[in-house]
Amino acid sequence: MARDAYQVLGVSRDADQSEIQRAYRKLARKLHPDVNKDPGAEDRFKELSEAYDVLSDPDQRKRYDAFGQDFRRVGPDVDPDAYRRARASAGARGASGPTGDFRYAGSGGDVDLEDLLGGIFGARGRGRGGWGPMVGSDQEAEVEVTVEEAYSGTRRTLSLSDAGGPRTIDVVIPPGVVDGQRIRLRGQGGQGSGGGEAGDLYLLVRMAPHPRYRLEGRDLHVLLPLAPWEAALGSSPTIETPGGPATVKVPAGTSSHRRLRLKGRGLPNTRGKSGDLYAEAQIKVPASPSPEERELFERLASSSKFDPRSSR
Repeated sequence: MARDAYQVLGVSRDADQSEIQRAYRKLARKLHPDVNKDPGAEDRFKELSEAYDVLSDPDQRKRYDAFGQDFRRVGPDVDPDAYRRARASAGARGASGPTGDFRYAGSGGDVDLEDLLGGIFGARGRGRGGWGPMVGSDQEAEVEVTVEEAYSGTRRTLSLSDAGGPRTIDVVIPPGVVDGQRIRLRGQGGQGSGGGEAGDLYLLVRMAPHPRYRLEGRDLHVLLPLAPWEAALGSSPTIETPGGPATVKVPAGTSSHRRLRLKGRGLPNTRGKSGDLYAEAQIKVPASPSPEERELFERLASSSKFDPRSSR
């Protein structure tokens, strides 16, 4: 991450998980590319998602608090206190930042981090294997899913390439994923070296366009065609949803564009409240009414006092 994860979410370093979750939801609604058309919104949303992934995972947050931006590069056996002392020592000797060969330029000449850090990275000296075990790099892959797959969960076979060559892995997409969500797969990223652990693989979820459903977060929106008498008298039509058939209670006197809510019938959420499904009334009339239908409509027109253009 280019910025501190706590700053990205706008929370203090001692914020609890509920504060972190509230901050993420608030900013996600503001920065989601489907809502915010600012050219930089998508990058800020990705930065926000990455910060949330780190701070919402207790293990990752603990390592982030201990090692900062280096938390993915530092080996699992490194002592945080020893690491901080080594960094402080480098700073006291005029450190200006790491270079390609892990040396710091100071007023007294170059300072080798291997000398400063001793064995905390698992190094055994350059003459005996250099830096020893090094954690593999994290990787990211984009995966497109349909609304139905997001509802029920699915599987994908991904083709990846890293220093070890091409490889394929089977991954599970859990139910309830949303557009822009990042899924962390531990140990499925780039291979480590010298016996080091593999990095993590992050799946970036993208929702495929759907001919019937429109998504807003976890909420689903669908059109509900109604005959004039169904809307006027009330009815209980059955509609298809990703979770199966559902009955919609249409109140008498329903007009077009009225939204009817089916609570909890949107995308599921393993960490909290599921989304809702909103059926939007769309009143339709016969394109070619039969003689009997035409007669009934004419009788209604002659006897009704209803004016759809009146404000009352």
